[in-house]
Amino acid sequence: MKYIFVTGGVVSSLGKGLAAAALGTLLERRGLKVLMQKFDPYLNVDPGTMSPFQHGEVYVLDDGAETDLDLGHYERFTSGRLSQLNNLTSGQVYENVIKKERKGEYLGATVQVIPHVTDEIKQRIYDVTGQTDADIIITEIGGTTGDIEGLPFLEALRQFKDEVGHENVAFMHATLIPYIKAAEELKTKPTQQSVAKLREIGIAPDVIVCRAEHPIDNEIKRKLSMFCNIKPEAVVPFVDIQGTIYEAPLKLHDQKLDSIICERLGLATNEPELIEWRNMVDRIVNPTHTVKIGVVGKYIDLQDAYKSIYESLTHAGAANDAKVDIIRIDSGDIEAEGTEKYLKDVSAILIPGGFGDRGIEGKITAAKWARENNIPYFGICLGMQIATIEFARHACGLEHAHSTEFDPTTPHPVICLLEEQKEVTNMGASMRLGTWETKLTENSRAAELYGDTTINERHRHRYEFNQNYRSQLEDAGLHLVGTSPDGTLGELVEIPGHPFFIAVQFHPEFQSKPTAAHPLFRGFVAAALENRY
Repeated sequence: MKYIFVTGGVVSSLGKGLAAAALGTLLERRGLKVLMQKFDPYLNVDPGTMSPFQHGEVYVLDDGAETDLDLGHYERFTSGRLSQLNNLTSGQVYENVIKKERKGEYLGATVQVIPHVTDEIKQRIYDVTGQTDADIIITEIGGTTGDIEGLPFLEALRQFKDEVGHENVAFMHATLIPYIKAAEELKTKPTQQSVAKLREIGIAPDVIVCRAEHPIDNEIKRKLSMFCNIKPEAVVPFVDIQGTIYEAPLKLHDQKLDSIICERLGLATNEPELIEWRNMVDRIVNPTHTVKIGVVGKYIDLQDAYKSIYESLTHAGAANDAKVDIIRIDSGDIEAEGTEKYLKDVSAILIPGGFGDRGIEGKITAAKWARENNIPYFGICLGMQIATIEFARHACGLEHAHSTEFDPTTPHPVICLLEEQKEVTNMGASMRLGTWETKLTENSRAAELYGDTTINERHRHRYEFNQNYRSQLEDAGLHLVGTSPDGTLGELVEIPGHPFFIAVQFHPEFQSKPTAAHPLFRGFVAAALENRY
């Protein structure tokens, strides 16, 4: 097994997760099997209880693990299917250490960061190694070199390198080369100091990936080579991408990143097969058509809150030879100013997931606008619940119909809490999570798009479609065409005869890939193109 550890320096949000994922793409297309993972130094056990404003979206895996959004990049850029083993936080590490101490597994020893915490971190790498047939494991370390909370992880990696052999481990350090406008110069000093911090710990990077707004010349590379004790060719420029993030593997391949890594680890491979990837990028960057799609949410100001949805729309756009112009609309603004101002120029409407009652009535108004004006509508998770509430109120005449999440005293709880959820007090990892099977009605629009009547999709929610209202809703035209195999849980509703009105309880955005757009997103964008004003 070969290991690549990706660290970051100078500042956060450098895109080291993107760089790691892009490297995974290149190595896979050289014929290697790659598995990726993320180590996060924060003390939360997982990001499941964190606000999107704090952390962006929570990415859900097949086994129900709530993880960092970078794992979404990993699954979109590579073919690896990840599990809870592929995301480790300080919270998990310390939780496991304390549990072992309470059970007496340390035989009365004083529990310390070294060796007990570092051993726990290393053990996760060994656990993943033992359960995969991958050739390479790429591990990204969250945070920034020098952060106090990240020190145990870096020390664990230093130890791990010695245990498995220097020849089997490569370190890639992502850093920032800032441009000082007044001096009209790129500055290397922050990178020098970042690398010095790593070397103090006992880690010397084999490759430095340099994020910059301006081209990095040979003089900068020579300077970094000298002060960071690294070959000039191992200083890899990663200049800001103007088109799409899916250009990242191509840009890094042009800088020979994959060749440098393969040489460092003694891997004899062919050049990567990138024709399919280049064609996909070309469809994204140079589309024939353009379509405006309104995303109505409550975390609109934060780009990462709906990251997988935005990426899935991009994938679907490429599949339809179209650029998707995403119009981000705050549902609170619709509540305050009405639908006309915000929705009149969009060709389709998507309502994503979310929690809490802020902006709910704006979303309901948006769903009503889409239904009554024959505008393609796609509801995801809460978006399905919104569609159900709106239809119950305005098509079935069920006044004050609502979800018990937002109105516990509603006379018509068309969305309600499952019995097994009513006694839950621990909010972490207690929702309906992970991949569940859904049965689709034959001849439904959804079955037509999937090309199958049995599907598997990932979930993250507590509240469900109340089947006590099923017949009343269906008689009025909202059909429940997707359920759990035993028929007890409602998974997908649609309105026959509408240009496109599909709402799902699950999260299809977690299974879309740039070279394989999810069928529901692909169909939604196709309907939006047909509906262009």
